[in-house]
Amino acid sequence: MTEAAFEPGAFSLEDVRTLADAIRAQVAKAVVGQDSVVDHLLVALLAGGHVLLEGPPGTAKTLVAQSFATAVGLDFGRIQFTPDLMPGDILGSNLFNFQTSQFTLTRGPIFHDIVLADEINRTPPKTQAALLEAMQERRVTLDGTAHLLPAHFMVVATQNPIESQGVYPLPEAQLDRFLFKLLVDYPSAEEEARIVTRYGEGRTGLHPAQMGVAAVADARAVASAQAALKAVTLAEPLVDYIVALVRGTRDNGDLLAGASPRAAVLLAGAARARAALLGRDYAIPDDIKSLATAVLRHRMVLSPAAEIEGRQAEAIVADLVQRTPAPR
Repeated sequence: MTEAAFEPGAFSLEDVRTLADAIRAQVAKAVVGQDSVVDHLLVALLAGGHVLLEGPPGTAKTLVAQSFATAVGLDFGRIQFTPDLMPGDILGSNLFNFQTSQFTLTRGPIFHDIVLADEINRTPPKTQAALLEAMQERRVTLDGTAHLLPAHFMVVATQNPIESQGVYPLPEAQLDRFLFKLLVDYPSAEEEARIVTRYGEGRTGLHPAQMGVAAVADARAVASAQAALKAVTLAEPLVDYIVALVRGTRDNGDLLAGASPRAAVLLAGAARARAALLGRDYAIPDDIKSLATAVLRHRMVLSPAAEIEGRQAEAIVADLVQRTPAPR
């Protein structure tokens, strides 16, 4: 792909699909499997959303985020969340310069295109809340002054569901800012054999660039791909379908709280992005069905009775999708 082939504002939907295939191929140089995670990251990038990855240690959550950022060609920053992390460690601060007698902004790691919030649930809610304004408005406020974040700002957060000590559950307000919550599982036996073959000589811990991952895009190409989504149609019956699904979470006896209107807006944008990645200029019900679980699972609060019975959010969403008539 040459720069001339992807002039800003000149992307066709075929260009979007070609670029997505190139990004997948680069990520695959470092990551074995996790194709669904990469596909959802592509949808989130085009739709301008954030992603929460939940899975046990050693399942390549961090490597996927690093490889994806490298392939997309965007600036990457990593924040290692710890119990003693403070908001200023994320956002930055104004420091007084004695030579100029002025305050100078020292930017924190939040000022990157793609930010990996590693083990986000290891830090107290006060520090977690430092991300709220950034994720919603793509800006941060320091000492009363607003500072804009990069246009393609995207948070990819990870958390470990196994550990119960030294972790702080994410509040609902913050969970609602994530477009997707993805469950990263262990690889299949075949994939694990490939991992051992590839990294069995002790080559773990390498940066994706050292594994051959190269940038096949840049900020201008991403902007062009996002602009191409304007050509994707979301018909009125599909809008009604999305609203019916989201409202269905609020009338479910297994749930204390359902999804917010923000979920409907994000699901619509994600459906259009998925259609574009598949080369279509129109969304279909399957786009919505395939993304519904990832969009809704973290926005629902199960009732005590449902928890006792062992009900899972995924099963509730699947049942809701099955019961809600989809447009033809």
